[in-house]
Amino acid sequence: MKTYTFQPHGVCSREMQVDLDDQNVIQEFRVTAGCHGNLQGIAALVKGMPAEEAIRRLKGIDCKAKGTSCPDQLARGLEQALKQG
Repeated sequence: MKTYTFQPHGVCSREMQVDLDDQNVIQEFRVTAGCHGNLQGIAALVKGMPAEEAIRRLKGIDCKAKGTSCPDQLARGLEQALKQG
């Protein structure tokens, strides 16, 4: 298992960490700051999901016309994690 840490941009959360197993399945997702209840819900929903599926579902979600959101930032972070391998 590998842990990836990234700083989201344009949202309330300050840091995101995601643990991916050898098949790139999300094992854990943790966030510093942000909307605690919503982010707990996102973490529960993506746990056990392949990273590629989470990217497909979450990328492009917008929060209050910011052009991004915490789910979108997770998708972007996952894309970078997959590139790093």
